[in-house]
Amino acid sequence: MNTTELIVEDHQHVRVITLNRPEHKNTLTRALIRQLSEIILDAEHDSDVWVLVLVGTGNLFSAGIDLKDAMQASQNERGSIHPNAGLSRNLHQLLASLSKPTVCGFEGYCYAAGAELALACDLRIASETSTIGLPEVKRGMGANFASVMLQRLIPRAIALEMLYTGDPITSAQALKCGLVNRVVPAGQANNEALKLAQSLTKNSPVSLRRIKAMSIKTQSMGLHEGLHLDASPDPYSSEDRQEGIAAFLEKRTPEWKNK
Repeated sequence: MNTTELIVEDHQHVRVITLNRPEHKNTLTRALIRQLSEIILDAEHDSDVWVLVLVGTGNLFSAGIDLKDAMQASQNERGSIHPNAGLSRNLHQLLASLSKPTVCGFEGYCYAAGAELALACDLRIASETSTIGLPEVKRGMGANFASVMLQRLIPRAIALEMLYTGDPITSAQALKCGLVNRVVPAGQANNEALKLAQSLTKNSPVSLRRIKAMSIKTQSMGLHEGLHLDASPDPYSSEDRQEGIAAFLEKRTPEWKNK
């Protein structure tokens, strides 16, 4: 599954995707977007993958779309640079709707479409020297995914200031407003993202998927409507529930069946 510009590794039940274009600031080309989409879809259907991690090589995560590649697409493919057309239209949505927990670790630059990848993940770990920003207004673009997603994660006024100005914020600022979960020393974000993901695999994968499904599907619902939703999978009648209770009573580590 590995390519020159994309590395995919499995660590037991954790699949790690690494953007590997450091000489191009890990920017996203059309080919890379296609590959990422395929890998995310594969992870969705692979029962051995319980958690997905997204990181970048070098001292940065991603500076966003490869603008040279995007301009060529715009000229040759009748506007595929548009967020609702061409290869890129589903990438962030695919990642955001993955039924399994997702973790992004980022160093250095986390900008534009790269920042939107981080926003599409459930959990984010930043290094103390990293910055995250959405400079699309400075390029005449629209930050389509972020304009919808960012205000769901942080206060609307802060989200709009980031989007209106296009200026990045520091990892300390991101932590203060709740955009990232943790800030770690420089050079440690990728490792910490993997450690966090591995800690999640100690829990029932059925329970993890149920919690994420409930979280996603109740976002637009009222409290009572959301509480009455019964999203699948059902952990309460699962083998994992029986195993979890038995392991607790027997004072041993559970052996999850993922069913």
